[in-house]
Amino acid sequence: MAADGTIRRMTAPPPRPALLWDLFCQVIDNHGDLGVCWRLAAQLAARGQRVRLWVDDASALAWMAPGATAGQVPGIEVLPWTQPFSAAMPPDRLATLAVADVWVEAFGCEIAPEFIAAQRGKVTASNGEHVPDPVWINLEYLSAEAYVERNHGLPSPVMRGPGQGLTRHFFYPGFTPRTGGLLRETDLAARQAAFDRADWLARLGIEASGERLVSLFCYEPAALGAWLAQLGADPCPTRLLVTYGRATQAVQAHFEQQDSETPLPAGYPSLSISYLPALTQIDYDHLLWCCDLNFVRGEDSLVRALWAGRPFVWHIYPQDDGAHGAKLEAFLDWLAAPASLRQFHRDWNATSPAGGPPALPADLGAWDACAREARARLMAQDDLLTQLMQFVLKNR
Repeated sequence: MAADGTIRRMTAPPPRPALLWDLFCQVIDNHGDLGVCWRLAAQLAARGQRVRLWVDDASALAWMAPGATAGQVPGIEVLPWTQPFSAAMPPDRLATLAVADVWVEAFGCEIAPEFIAAQRGKVTASNGEHVPDPVWINLEYLSAEAYVERNHGLPSPVMRGPGQGLTRHFFYPGFTPRTGGLLRETDLAARQAAFDRADWLARLGIEASGERLVSLFCYEPAALGAWLAQLGADPCPTRLLVTYGRATQAVQAHFEQQDSETPLPAGYPSLSISYLPALTQIDYDHLLWCCDLNFVRGEDSLVRALWAGRPFVWHIYPQDDGAHGAKLEAFLDWLAAPASLRQFHRDWNATSPAGGPPALPADLGAWDACAREARARLMAQDDLLTQLMQFVLKNR
C-alpha cells in the first residue's frame, strides 16, 4: 500500500535469462565426478538453462541417467571431451560452435586451450559485434575446512595462454552460509514426502519384514570384515543393501562368494544381504530414503545422504598424504557428530591410530537426531545452483 492509501500492484520479478553453459568434466571416480556434474546439468536444465556437458568418459551415464547420451534429456547435450579436443568433431565444428555464456570447470579440470582459442574473439553474424567472453567458474571440491569460506568467490586472473585477460572465479560448495552451498532440487522435499518405501523395495524384489535396513556404498575399508561380523552377531537383525560395483565386490570377496545366491557362512545369523543392480541417480536417492542407516562414499552420495536426513557414515576418498583425515574431522565438527558417530567414522576410515573395529551403538537415536538437525540447517540455506546462477548474473 502506498503512502496515499492506494493499493500498489505488485509485479513478479523478471524471469532469469536462459543462458548457455559449457560444463567440463574429467572422470576420476565415475560415480562422484560425473554424478555431481550430471546433477548440476540436470538442475540447470530444469530451471530453463541450456547445457553442453563435455566429458571424457560418459559411460556411467548409461545407468546413472538413461537416455542422457542419446540427447533424451531436454536442454542437455552430452559431448565427448577428447585429446585433441576436436578429434571427435566434424571439420570446422569447433570454429562454428556457439559461444557459451558460462564455462564451468569441475573439480580442477582445465578447459582445453584450443577450445578457448576457438571461442574467443568471435563476432555475431547479424551485427558484426564481438561476442562477450563467458563467465569462467572453477567449481571446486566439497570440504568443511576453513579455507573454503576464505577462498569462495575469489578471482584468479588468467595471465597467459589463449585465455589471457580473462578471470576465473573459484566457486566452493560447502556447508555454511559463507560458501556456495550444496546441490538440491527445488522439488526434493515434495518427492521425499510422496515416497512409498514398501512399493520401491518390492520393485527390487526385497520384502522388508521389520529388520534394520542398511545401505552400503563404499570403497574397500579395512574394517569391513569386522563390521560384517558384528552385524552377523548383533541381536538386531540387519538386511544389508549392497550397491553395484566395488561395494558388492568387496563384500563378496570377504565371504568368498561367487554370486548373490551363495549363502553366508555360519556365524552370521542376524545378517542377510541383497546385492542391488546399478541404480539411477533418482533410485539411489530412494535407497537412502528407505534405509535406517546409510554408508556413503566420496562427495555426491554424501550430499544425498545429508538430504535424506537419515543416520549415515561417510567413507571419505583416501589420499596418500593423509589429508583426508583433517578433512573428515572438519566435517564431523560441522556436523556436531556425537562421540559414538565420530569414533565410528575414524574406525571406518582408519584415521585413528588407536582405533579398533567399528561398533554400532545399540540405539541410533543420537545419530538420527544429528542427521535431522544437519539437514534442517542446510535446508535453511540457499542451494548451490541458486547461488551459482546469482554469481554468474552478477559477473556477466
